[in-house]
Amino acid sequence: MLIPMDTLPLRITKFDGRRNSYSAAERLRAELETWGISADVHEGYRLALAWVWVDLVVWCDVERFWWRTGWDEERKRAIYAWHPVADLGRAVRRIAFRYAELREGHPLSASVRAALKEEPDRRPAWPL
Repeated sequence: MLIPMDTLPLRITKFDGRRNSYSAAERLRAELETWGISADVHEGYRLALAWVWVDLVVWCDVERFWWRTGWDEERKRAIYAWHPVADLGRAVRRIAFRYAELREGHPLSASVRAALKEEPDRRPAWPL
């Protein structure tokens, strides 16, 4: 007997990685939007990712978000931060801080500002 997936208990369906990682990344995107930060969400290979800004891509699986925060020159490898999906509010705050750092180093180009009809000195307010 086949049982439709939408009638299975949550504890069984929670292992559908694509569905949950994507929905978690979508929740992240929506929460970042309330902070004035846009992101694009993509999915594949049981992961989802939210592209937020230059050098800020947030990966998501069923349990955690993680993003690159720097480079360890001695070990020649990237340094990552992570936060549990269950604590979305704090994850968004940490990602917003990283976004603010990167935005300082990579402001919008003149052509993008013109396309968005944004004045050169205008920056979005970040409620940090």
